[in-house]
Amino acid sequence: MSDDLLARFRRGDRIALARLLSHAARGEGLADLLRALGSPQKRSRVVAVTGSAGVGKSTLIGKLLEVIRRHGQTVAVLACDPQSPLSGGALLGDRFRMPSYPDDDGVYIRSLATSSGHGAVADHIDAMVRLLEAFGFDVVLIETVGAGQGDTAVHDLADAVVLLLQPETGDDIQWEKAGLLEVADAIAIHKADLPEAAALEAQVRQSLGLSSSRHPAVLRVSSRTGEGIEPLWQVIRDLPLRRAGGASGARDLLPLAQQIMAEQLARAEAARDPALRQILGDWRAGALDAERAADALLRLLAGQPPSVR
Repeated sequence: MSDDLLARFRRGDRIALARLLSHAARGEGLADLLRALGSPQKRSRVVAVTGSAGVGKSTLIGKLLEVIRRHGQTVAVLACDPQSPLSGGALLGDRFRMPSYPDDDGVYIRSLATSSGHGAVADHIDAMVRLLEAFGFDVVLIETVGAGQGDTAVHDLADAVVLLLQPETGDDIQWEKAGLLEVADAIAIHKADLPEAAALEAQVRQSLGLSSSRHPAVLRVSSRTGEGIEPLWQVIRDLPLRRAGGASGARDLLPLAQQIMAEQLARAEAARDPALRQILGDWRAGALDAERAADALLRLLAGQPPSVR
């Protein structure tokens, strides 16, 4: 990762952004990347759109893109696409279901091959979110791979989680017990023009009332007719920025910071800085919990006293 590449990135060069995203996707130089980015000048609103395969996540995101741009905000999309366990390839077909914006600098779409067992999101996606945030996008949308009941990792990456359900799937029991239902900030009954949409909405509301003290918004939406897309964006826009906790930003970057610490531990002989050795040693020994260790590491990388005691 060259200084020239970072300089071009800071000038708003989208080719430099694409190359840095490729570095981050491969896990290359994450510590240097974190140090170079520093604390974000402004927070992006990060929204995860999740749900089972075939529920229409890409199509809905395409409609949300139109609404967000009408409101004058810039938006980037990280679309996670399933990777073949045999060939390692991915179709990356999400882009075909989203509108093209070749002349609009306010839109950026990146498809990501995603292997199984990673919570339905691509590796190092937290670093990619940081890059898009530092580039200045107002909104970052994350489309997950078709998610199952245990795929709740995206909750820690996003300010808001939108769970898509659709009628006539014959899978009511699965979504009723899904962990996704418990972390969703908004539930969109997609394909609301189908006959059973009202019944599914009633079922969701009943399930939430019986099993949870949380009350996420439940809306009917249709990408075909446009019903409910604007109200869904209003719900998302009004939610608080969940990641914006703590002056140091450690809570936001905890997964990335933990990963960097693990990388440094794996090659401890390269960590010659006594302060870094102290942080890593205390974290490994359990004297520092993950959040305090992440905070200390971020302070050290920013040239500030770690203040771990």
